[in-house]
Amino acid sequence: MPLSEPLILTPLFPEIATRDSGYLQLDDLHSMYWEESGNPTGIPVVFLHGGPGAGSGPQHRRFFDPTRYRIIIFDQRGSGRSRPFGELRHNTTPHLISDIERLRKELSINQWVVFGGSWGSTLALAYAEAHPERCLGLILRGIFLCRPKEIDWFLYGLRHLFPDQWERFSGHIPESERHDLLSAYYQRLTNPDPGIHMPAARAWGAYEGACSTLLPNMATQNHFASDGVALSLARIEAHYFMNHIFLPDNALLNRIDQIRHLPCYIVQGRYDAVCPAVSSYELHQAWPSAQYCIVDDAGHAAFEPGIRSELVKATEAMHLRLRPV
Repeated sequence: MPLSEPLILTPLFPEIATRDSGYLQLDDLHSMYWEESGNPTGIPVVFLHGGPGAGSGPQHRRFFDPTRYRIIIFDQRGSGRSRPFGELRHNTTPHLISDIERLRKELSINQWVVFGGSWGSTLALAYAEAHPERCLGLILRGIFLCRPKEIDWFLYGLRHLFPDQWERFSGHIPESERHDLLSAYYQRLTNPDPGIHMPAARAWGAYEGACSTLLPNMATQNHFASDGVALSLARIEAHYFMNHIFLPDNALLNRIDQIRHLPCYIVQGRYDAVCPAVSSYELHQAWPSAQYCIVDDAGHAAFEPGIRSELVKATEAMHLRLRPV
C-alpha cells in the first residue's frame, strides 16, 4: 500500500551544501569519493547510486531531512568522482560491499539506514545481507535483483515497449553480432580506443536514459548519454552483467532471511520499463513485512514526481520509526 495518499506529492528537501568530503584510498588502484551533509548527530543514512557506474550528485541529498539525517553519499569504484574513472580492475560486488564497510568505519558510524535505487537496491540488499548488524533499515527503489531474466529484459525485452530506442541501441552493433548484444558491447566498451568505446557508451547510455521515464524526458536522456556518465555507466554495467554481478544466482532472494527483521520501504513505479515491477513484487512476497508502494503514474527514474514524493515519505517514515517524536 502507498505510504500515504497517492495524490499528495511531497517535495524534495531544499538544496544543501556538504559539510565534509574527501577521498578514501581503497587499494593501490582505487580511491573513492565521499561526502557528508546534514545533521552530524542525526540518523546516519548512506545513499547508494544506480548503474552500476552512474555516480551520485547533489540532488541525491534532497531525499533526506537535513535536520534529522546525517547524509553520507559516495561514488562507487570507477564512478563519478572516484578514481580512476571507468576502471574495471578490482571492481566487483564483494569489493563494493567491502568499500561500504570501509567508509562506515572511516566515519565512525555504528549503524546506518541504507538507501538505494535500481542497481543501488541490488547493492543495498547485498550489503545488508552481508552486514545486517550494521543496518538500521532499508529504503529501496526500482528493484533490480540482477537475475539473468532481468538482464535479458534490459538487452532484448525492452524492444517490446521502446522499439525505436532499441533499434538505435542494437543498430550500433553489426547485425551478425546482435544475437549477443552484451558481449558485442563489452568488447567495444573495453577497447582502449576512445573512437570505439565512446560511441558505444553513448549509445548504451542514450538507450537506458530514454527508457527510464514514463514520458519522454530529454534532460534524463542527455544526462545518461553525456560523456561524464555514459562511459562509466555502460562499461561498468556491461562488466557486471558479463560476470553475473559476481554473486550466485538468485543470491539476494535466497538470503532474505538475513534481513527480514529490519524495517524496509520499497518504492516501485508501476510502468518501470528498465526494472519491471515483477522483481519488486517478488521481493515483497519474500519479505512481506516490508512496506510496499506501487506508484501508478511513474516509470523508473528516481526524480519522477510520484517516485520522489514516495521516497521522501519513506525517509520521513523511517525517521519516525527509528526515533519516534
